[in-house]
Amino acid sequence: MAKHELVLPKMGEGIIEATINKWLKEVGDNLSEDDAVVEVATDKVDSEVPSPVEGVLIETLFNEGDIAAVGDVIAIIETQGDDTTKTEEDIKKVDKLEVKKDTPKAVKTEEKQVKDTTKTYSGYLSPLVKSILKKENISADEIASIGGSGIENRLTKRDVLSYLENRKKKSGSAKETSFVKQEINVPTVTTSEGDEVFEMDRMRRLIADHMVMSTSVSPHVTSFIDVDVTNVVNWRNKIKAQVLEREDEKITYTPVFINAVAQALMEFPQVNASLDGYKVILRKRINIGMAAALPNGNLIVPVIKDANQLSILGTAKIVNDLAGRSRKNKLQPDEIQGGTFTITNFGSFDSLSGTPIINQPQVAILGVGAIRKKPVVIETPSGDMIGIRHIMILSMAYDHRIVDGALGGMFLKRVKQLLEEFDPDTVI
Repeated sequence: MAKHELVLPKMGEGIIEATINKWLKEVGDNLSEDDAVVEVATDKVDSEVPSPVEGVLIETLFNEGDIAAVGDVIAIIETQGDDTTKTEEDIKKVDKLEVKKDTPKAVKTEEKQVKDTTKTYSGYLSPLVKSILKKENISADEIASIGGSGIENRLTKRDVLSYLENRKKKSGSAKETSFVKQEINVPTVTTSEGDEVFEMDRMRRLIADHMVMSTSVSPHVTSFIDVDVTNVVNWRNKIKAQVLEREDEKITYTPVFINAVAQALMEFPQVNASLDGYKVILRKRINIGMAAALPNGNLIVPVIKDANQLSILGTAKIVNDLAGRSRKNKLQPDEIQGGTFTITNFGSFDSLSGTPIINQPQVAILGVGAIRKKPVVIETPSGDMIGIRHIMILSMAYDHRIVDGALGGMFLKRVKQLLEEFDPDTVI
């Protein structure tokens, strides 16, 4: 028999560790190739780690709740095959494995001796930051007072270490540090007989914290514009059957909207941006997030990378793939990272419009409303006339620190123009 080391795989740029969320297989279970063995959690998404081989799970090296680094051996799988004589390299591997095997339990025992003040903190803390806070026994009030400099204003290792250094130098006086503590008055909530009370799941808590943070960070302004998408509707009705037969792909309106937005972002780069304090970052790549509702009611935003370089058919294939895997919880962490602009579709639930919340650290988000047939005034060379057209409302929320009403209005008007001038004879 031979033994195979199951390692925590690379899960996206910038992700160096993950929390062991749940073991999906138990020691002694038979595994087929690609069977999901364990569910791991990062700050963005939960993912399953599959078995690369067929065999029997004989040992797990991390407990649920433990933190593993990318590349760590997390389990041992026994496979069919003859053991070979142990070489010096094999012995080193075994020695390394034994060290890893003992490490998680030792870390966990040490953590239990320290009061876990991080549980009362409403924001997201990475496993690494959380471990530092526990080790240094930083109080919940202190955690709330530390200013986050990371993406989406999250606390980074550097923030915490800087805070600890300042605390040592200035005896922990809040007045002497440069961090500003924000007091939030939370209303008192009571329950009545028959009320059902349950805890938010992990994803909903992340969404809630992200939304509160966004409205606190960015002064939101929302502009609206109506769009005549009759050409787009007629085009889709004409080609959807042949594309389904030829490409085995469904054509929705979303790829057309994404292509139009990508074109407009190239012309208005300040909307494809982020803010870092008083520094403006104009993004080189145009990566458009597509908000997708999950069966459990939560929301996830897979990202179409370099959307400005894709054809409508290419965009459609990526959209269909990401949407399908979103519903099955099969997205990889790097597939929901790196977005520079987001589109959310209110129309999929028959809503006419809405006021979306900016997906930080982006500076704008576009809401797409339901398409409705409406009588409208049509201007012709021979005079005005009434006609039945397909009308949709676009709403865009933008960060007023960098996007003024004029820029927001011009961008929306350009998207409207691109959609209304869509060629109904477009071939894909």
